[in-house]
Amino acid sequence: MIDFDFAKQALKKRREELTVRVSSIDAALQAPLSADFEEQAGDLEGQEQLESLEAAALKEIAAIDAAISRLAAGTYGICVKCGQAIAAKRLEAVPTAMTCVSCKG
Repeated sequence: MIDFDFAKQALKKRREELTVRVSSIDAALQAPLSADFEEQAGDLEGQEQLESLEAAALKEIAAIDAAISRLAAGTYGICVKCGQAIAAKRLEAVPTAMTCVSCKG
């Protein structure tokens, strides 16, 4: 079995970074809106962008958690579609990859 310690460490580090980002976004979203109605429009637009960034971060966290679960189960690096090994270069580039290059489409 191939040792995927490099992936585990990278995944955990990225998860920590994203968790901090989500906390920061949550704090910004909790901030009260401006009293001025014109400024509120800008505030609300900014909130929409923050919500989009938060959703993307949460989606990536879920993918990381799934990859960490595959590591624990011994199935990390195995394509979930065809059962073949995922190339090490692909896993280095996309540590959360669930499929090989052939099956990713």
